[in-house]
Amino acid sequence: MDISSPKAVIGANSWGSAAYGKLLRGSSVDDDTIRKAMDTAKEKNLLIFDLAQDYGLGKAQKMIGGFGTEDIYISAKFTPGKKYVPGQVRKSLERDLAEFRREYLDIYWLHLPTDIEKNLAEIIALYNEGRIRHIGISNFNLAECRKAKSILDYAKIPLYGVQNHYSLISREWEQNGVVAWCRENGISFWAWAVLEEGMLTDPRVKTKGSLMKLIFSGKKKKLRPLYAAMDRVGKRHNITIPQVAEAFCANKGIVPICGCRKPYQVEQLYEAVNTTLSPREMRFLEAVADKVNVRILGADMFRFAVKK
Repeated sequence: MDISSPKAVIGANSWGSAAYGKLLRGSSVDDDTIRKAMDTAKEKNLLIFDLAQDYGLGKAQKMIGGFGTEDIYISAKFTPGKKYVPGQVRKSLERDLAEFRREYLDIYWLHLPTDIEKNLAEIIALYNEGRIRHIGISNFNLAECRKAKSILDYAKIPLYGVQNHYSLISREWEQNGVVAWCRENGISFWAWAVLEEGMLTDPRVKTKGSLMKLIFSGKKKKLRPLYAAMDRVGKRHNITIPQVAEAFCANKGIVPICGCRKPYQVEQLYEAVNTTLSPREMRFLEAVADKVNVRILGADMFRFAVKK
């Protein structure tokens, strides 16, 4: 797999903690099942795993480190607080490396556009030491993306990617120019929460309740026309409603990050991102999504955490 052009990324937000999995996803998954999902991802050549220190209540990174990461790519993040402390990125990276049992990380993201110059200066130093192979930014708007790129350009380091929220019903980063800017500059655009915390899944399939489903359950009625449209498109390609959401991103040239705790979820993700939707189908899905006009997470939901 070429790390510069992945078709999809395995998200590990709910790995590690049974309590966290039950709270957010409605069920826990044992370690052996997650290990099998990881093995399936390797078989399908989906080799990038996206993590952060707080995933699985702090257990996800340790879990994957215990499984072994020799033949996969690790994507991890530094999340700045509102007060910059010199050396904070290095300290955080050292913790990451210890948990992953590695000497370097394949992709390292500045997770919020706070103290961009200071935090990127530390990340650049770690890159030059060979402890980071690629640098990305997450939850940045267009002006912030340009600023980060100019800093990296000065250091003669390419900006690998932008990782923001994007889905069929949340396409603001496309509409405000960030996605086009990434394409123009050869920068990968990764999308998190592609399934909108389970709201872009088939409502006819019974699943266990979770905090997220409880919070957003009132949106389902308004989404019914979109479910019908996604089902219609999915039947043409023999894929499910959530796979249509994943395929939509892939057909936009956007890399979906999808939480996969079970082998079948990895297999479905692989099928989805290898499904070609026609331009007509893409326009149809967008038109219905625009008509229902439902927002779940919002494109820039972490803006409140950015230092003003």
